Amino acid sequence: MARRFAVNLLRFGSRTFSCGSASLRPLHTAAAGRTSSEPTTGFKPGRVAVVTKTTRYEFEQQRYRYAGLSEDDLKQLLAMKGSSYSGLLERHNIHTNNVEHVVRSLQREGIEVRVVKRGEYNEEVVRWADAIISAGGDGTMLLVASKVLSKDKPVFGVNTDPERSEGHLCLPVRYTRAFPEALDRLCRGRFRWLWRQRIRLHLEGTGINPSPVDLHELQLSLEQHSQAHRIRTVDGQQRPGSLHQTVSEPTLLPVRSLNEVFIGESLSSRASYYEISVDDGPWEKQKSSGLSICTGTGSKAWSYNINKLSEQSVEEVLQIGASEAGLDFPLNRDFVGNVTDRYNESLVFGPDERRLFFSVREPIVNRVFSCSRQRGFASRVCVRSRCWDACMVVDGGTSFEFNDGAIATISTSEEDQLRTVLLGN
Repeated sequence: MARRFAVNLLRFGSRTFSCGSASLRPLHTAAAGRTSSEPTTGFKPGRVAVVTKTTRYEFEQQRYRYAGLSEDDLKQLLAMKGSSYSGLLERHNIHTNNVEHVVRSLQREGIEVRVVKRGEYNEEVVRWADAIISAGGDGTMLLVASKVLSKDKPVFGVNTDPERSEGHLCLPVRYTRAFPEALDRLCRGRFRWLWRQRIRLHLEGTGINPSPVDLHELQLSLEQHSQAHRIRTVDGQQRPGSLHQTVSEPTLLPVRSLNEVFIGESLSSRASYYEISVDDGPWEKQKSSGLSICTGTGSKAWSYNINKLSEQSVEEVLQIGASEAGLDFPLNRDFVGNVTDRYNESLVFGPDERRLFFSVREPIVNRVFSCSRQRGFASRVCVRSRCWDACMVVDGGTSFEFNDGAIATISTSEEDQLRTVLLGN
């Protein structure tokens, strides 16, 4: 049976940019409430930063570099773990070749290029570039987007390993090899701008460290993660951080979330205890497996998989409902499938919409704790931590300490939109 998925209608505005200009100058203002536009002229940046992912091969090299392992030693170690050295090296070479292809294509157009590893990517790189290309998969794209605070700086992704990476946020797969065609379409204005709404975070109270910790996409261990939160950077030097810092006024954190924000205990088997207020409503004490708040972009990602229903669950509920109501109607496969699709489609909304979707994972409900709404749309969510070793994680890549006494305000702002590119297949 054919499956239907949500169709997100893009509202087209009218903001464009001058081709060949190193600075991004709007030719005319976008119409109010419209967050996507089709240029009347092209766009050609003067300077582009290409931010590349860390491949698994590079990660394994860095992981054991302190032990002074040779390549032969690394081969043997990977074999003992059931990993293929040759396979990792092959994927690394594919990624590297595709990055080089992107860089050469940009340089042939007279564009100044700066290649940056994800660990070197910072605010200075963002300021230098007229546009930023994420060279990797969705994880790299999320990292790149998190540090771009201006909605006037274009960001787009190139999937450098299409066979192993989904790349929903990247350009269509065919442009990995046909990147010169993508550049040509940009210069000729044969594309659309899409402004994706993002989440901003204000943090205050006690039990926090407002300095972010960048998590490697292959994840730190729990011990390493806890140690990372005890380190802060002062004047370029790493120093031990305080376990219980206090921020009296709400502090706007220096990252923006393109997909989702997750709040919960670092140890997943431990229940997360917090208080929550939705749209300035009453505070409610909750215990759960954590709290997720996503954007329209993120509504197709983790949030969707948290909340989607299977046909088996829908069929069982329909059978109970029919029995309770004394109804007799056939529950054939098409009917169950259509009901399932309609519910799951309701979880997805447009990437340009200025609203949030919150999900309480596996809430505990008893005489002490409640959960009046397990999921729903909101404009603003406030959370007060009652946790012991918790984090607020932005797009799975940046973490903030979020322990007892910390208060987070999660909201959206028009100025936090991310400018991305839509190219047809």
